[in-house]
Amino acid sequence: MDLRLLRGITFSGGEPFAQTRPLAFLADLIKRRGWDLCVYTGYIWEDLHQRDDPWIGRLLALTDLLVDGPFLMAEKDPALPFRGSRNQRLLDLVRTREAGLPVLWEPAW
Repeated sequence: MDLRLLRGITFSGGEPFAQTRPLAFLADLIKRRGWDLCVYTGYIWEDLHQRDDPWIGRLLALTDLLVDGPFLMAEKDPALPFRGSRNQRLLDLVRTREAGLPVLWEPAW
């Protein structure tokens, strides 16, 4: 595998925020390589951001794109890019950290 083509890593199910300590260590290594980090979670950013847990904070601080919210069959939409249901959001966490509130990710294409 040619790692020069690799741009990022994605953490997805199980629930990444149920195992934040080891994933924060891994995320740190990923970021040191200059790669992007995308994390899928069934939680919403507002709830994660409010928690008093340094490992959750560390993982959020290292995440570039957060896909938040549970998959809901009633909201299923196969036409959505990178997520399965309309209630899920693609959050640009770089801009979210700057703004202090959720900022939706805007694709460059």
